Amino acid sequence: MATTELTEKSKIEFGPEFELTERRFLDPRKFKDPHVTAEGVERAVVALTHLRTLWFNTGSLCNITCQNCYMDSSPVNDSLQYLSLSEVREYLDEIDATGLPVEEIAFTGGEPFMNRDLPGMIEESLARGHRVLVLTNAMKPMWNKRQRLLALVERFAEALTLRVSIDHFTKARHEMIRGPDTWGPMIQGLRWLAENGFKLTVAGRTCWNESDDEVRRGYARLFAAEAIPIEAFDPGSLVLFPEMDAGADVPEITINCWDILGVEPETMMCATSRMILKRGGADNPVIVPCTLLPYDPAFELGRSLTQSAKTVQLNHPHCAKFCVLGGASCSPE
Repeated sequence: MATTELTEKSKIEFGPEFELTERRFLDPRKFKDPHVTAEGVERAVVALTHLRTLWFNTGSLCNITCQNCYMDSSPVNDSLQYLSLSEVREYLDEIDATGLPVEEIAFTGGEPFMNRDLPGMIEESLARGHRVLVLTNAMKPMWNKRQRLLALVERFAEALTLRVSIDHFTKARHEMIRGPDTWGPMIQGLRWLAENGFKLTVAGRTCWNESDDEVRRGYARLFAAEAIPIEAFDPGSLVLFPEMDAGADVPEITINCWDILGVEPETMMCATSRMILKRGGADNPVIVPCTLLPYDPAFELGRSLTQSAKTVQLNHPHCAKFCVLGGASCSPE
């Protein structure tokens, strides 16, 4: 029998309004064999249909430490090195040389704006005709690069989107996750982006007992109050992510689950995306299937985009909870 507990830690950290459910610890037999589940059933896989979105993890360092960050980003976590502009160019060159159908280039972290090469990476990607998405907390690292951003939006306007993390539409709950004094700088950065004509989306979290409608109405009030031109009821403009807990029990996904769940493998993030990262101490970047699996070397797919066109075994709790059962995706569309 799996061990259970009430999320007392969550009650302490987030307060009584945090979603309190009985937590079942992950069965240690699960997610061990890339090809079969703990019950001996063939594991589900996802093939790359076409490479539409290429992500770059610019480094794992962040200016703040959030509760339950799936990346464990913080001011001291340098497990992933900063990527350099020259390394990003190598992959953009490969796209051009091979004719890969990449539409979007996306940057994540850590906080991407902590990487001093980020503005150059954005400019290079936009100049080659790609749409660009940047994930950011809109705080000091972004604020310090305002002049470079203004130059980019003047040249490329509609091709550049910034997705700002707002964990809840209230200051109190946002700061329960992000820490004290994080709301004001984020709002300042968000207002500045809106006032200067940047295309914006927002990423929120669903860790409280609130319906989707309640959450979206709450964000709509925030956007109206701050004059932020985001449609809260558009799932592409306000992306609400399920919580991820790699230690909590979740079903393994078998080849039979696609029909049972009515889900198509082609809709999974790893069917159309890959992510470039560089591990601490490594000489070269490597490629992984998606943004959710930066640390597990079992998911490395090689160094080149051509090498990375491999079938992905859904052998991680995040594959099950976030993508298949949660229906979520980090991708721009």
